[in-house]
Amino acid sequence: MMNTIGNRPRTLATGAACVTVVLWASAFVAVRRAGEAYSPGALALGRLATGALALGVFWAVRREGLPPRAAWRGILLSGVLWFGCYMVLLNWGEQQVDAGTAALVVNIGPLLLALLGARFLGDPMPPRLLAGLAVSFAGAVTVGLSMTGGDGSSLFGVVLCLLAAVGYACGVVAQKPALGRGSALQVTTFGCLTGAVACLPFAGQLTHEVARAPVSATLDMVYLGVFPTALAFTTWAYALARTTASRMGVTTYAVPALVVLMSWLVLGEVPGMVTLAGGVLCLAGVAVSRSRSRGGRTVRVAAGEEPRPERVA
Repeated sequence: MMNTIGNRPRTLATGAACVTVVLWASAFVAVRRAGEAYSPGALALGRLATGALALGVFWAVRREGLPPRAAWRGILLSGVLWFGCYMVLLNWGEQQVDAGTAALVVNIGPLLLALLGARFLGDPMPPRLLAGLAVSFAGAVTVGLSMTGGDGSSLFGVVLCLLAAVGYACGVVAQKPALGRGSALQVTTFGCLTGAVACLPFAGQLTHEVARAPVSATLDMVYLGVFPTALAFTTWAYALARTTASRMGVTTYAVPALVVLMSWLVLGEVPGMVTLAGGVLCLAGVAVSRSRSRGGRTVRVAAGEEPRPERVA
């Protein structure tokens, strides 16, 4: 009985992480479809406004109040960098490359997160992390070259996805300390609202495009706001507050495989073999960076955390 009670928080965090992975994978497909009718900025604003509304209702019902003052710096930074910049860049990138390729490139985000943790939080930079970064970078270059067309637009899309990964990594680094001061719902709600405010310059485009867009594209935008944003970012924050950033980063490695499967079933898109090989290199680099040292000690570089010995669950 005691063991069951003790395992409950870990089980809930794992379940929340799984919900996040599935919904974020579906977001790549929905963005690809909605992007046929909406420009990148308008789609980001519509998604964030929908998400902020859904989160705001839940926040009001829960009566959690405003986040503490110490959490606002992280909320504002993650709101602008992750909710705002990341979504605009991802939407733009997916207009140039297929959903599976976008997911493969964005998935180097956990490695970038580790680098930023070393630079701004004082985390160590072990040789395995550097080697993994080099392998993942080679994978990203392979994906970029495989997608390059005569006009270079696909390569530009890969660059946009890389920049989106940077926004994701910076957002997580900023969000992690905020979750130590505010609740997952508070941090997510006001982070999403911050991202929506940052995207207000696209309000004119959204107003113009929503009047002309097909209903299916608008429904995709609403879906993105309610599920991959409001729900998935909350479950992410819930799990991140209860585990390490490294463990959470590992869960996102399943996203590209799910995206390739979903994009094949829904969109009929499957990346070519060279593109897939580049994606494998990206994931191999992550695996190298997380591999065990000779002493049996797992190297973990995460936002705001010190490396610690591997513990058996």
